[in-house]
Amino acid sequence: MIFKAVGDIRPYPDHGYVTPKDWAAVPPRQVRLDDLVTTKATLDLGALLAEDSTFFGDLFPHVVQWKGTMYLEDGLHRAVRTALHQRTILHARVLVLDD
Repeated sequence: MIFKAVGDIRPYPDHGYVTPKDWAAVPPRQVRLDDLVTTKATLDLGALLAEDSTFFGDLFPHVVQWKGTMYLEDGLHRAVRTALHQRTILHARVLVLDD
């Protein structure tokens, strides 16, 4: 199993981080893929295979930690690409919300 679980919702409260500038304030850190729960159940194959998929977005995926669970909010294609390269660690911006 690549991820801890595959979800299709964001069960945590709205955090107000919307723009890349908001997320840029959150420093990246290493995260294990098998600790993540996805918030999307489907993957856009075009995004996965695109060579310039991060050209207009953040280089790091966005993760929200809430009630001890880490949710992959943005960057599913980057996480899957990491797994396809047989790596288990991903650098992501982790926003920790109070429980």
